[in-house]
Amino acid sequence: MKKRSLLQRLIGAPYVLWAAIFIVVPLFIVLYYSFTDADGTFTFANIRELGDYKEILWISIEYSVIATVITLIVSYPFAYVMSRKREHTQRIMMLLVMVPMWMNLLILTYSWMNILEKNGLINTLLGMVHLPPLKLIETPGAVIFGMIYNYIPYMVLPIYSVMSKIDPSLLEAAEDLGSGSLSKLRRVILPLSVPGVVSGVTMVFVPSVSTFYISQKLGGKITLIGDVIERQIQAQNNYNLGAALSLVLMVLIVISMALMKKFAGDDGDNLYI
Repeated sequence: MKKRSLLQRLIGAPYVLWAAIFIVVPLFIVLYYSFTDADGTFTFANIRELGDYKEILWISIEYSVIATVITLIVSYPFAYVMSRKREHTQRIMMLLVMVPMWMNLLILTYSWMNILEKNGLINTLLGMVHLPPLKLIETPGAVIFGMIYNYIPYMVLPIYSVMSKIDPSLLEAAEDLGSGSLSKLRRVILPLSVPGVVSGVTMVFVPSVSTFYISQKLGGKITLIGDVIERQIQAQNNYNLGAALSLVLMVLIVISMALMKKFAGDDGDNLYI
């Protein structure tokens, strides 16, 4: 037993070292810069300045929540249909979901810029049928659409992964007990798919609330909290305020994940009733 315990520690050592270097150390660096000034003196000035960005933070949260909800509404039925198809069809649908993930986010965003801009593909097609052009880019809708398009695979995949493991005999048993389609969805499918939904919501909300490139290219003058952080660090070399904003964002993300985990636990129990 001692030899096995020592072997397990040796095997796990690289992962512990990796976590320490790439997770714990960066967190301490963010904390250090958040509570110091340019000279390294301890201060709360950076924290006090966060009040100037509360409106931008709220807009970032609002856009991220909208994008996450729409992504869930679109992804859930798609993931369910995909999980019920034959294996060959599942592979094809999975390929369609994963193809965008093979391309860089910058390329995808630039592609949608060309499609949505004033002289882009959509307005060109509208002009061919003598319809007036639409303002599709540099709008909140364009930013939210960019979030949905770039992050929808991260919602589909965890939900599909959970749904594909649902035993068909459970659905057959529900039918034998008189459950219709809606009843099966509410009493069997939804409760069993909650872990996948929570994972998907987390994986979409976290990058959405901290995004900056999508808003810059598709939103025009729309500024999100990720844009402010990037500007403070890269353009103004204000690492201290940038770190303080990042710290607030991390706290927000941790709280959101904790709430979603608790909600999943409560919901998973109550939906069976």
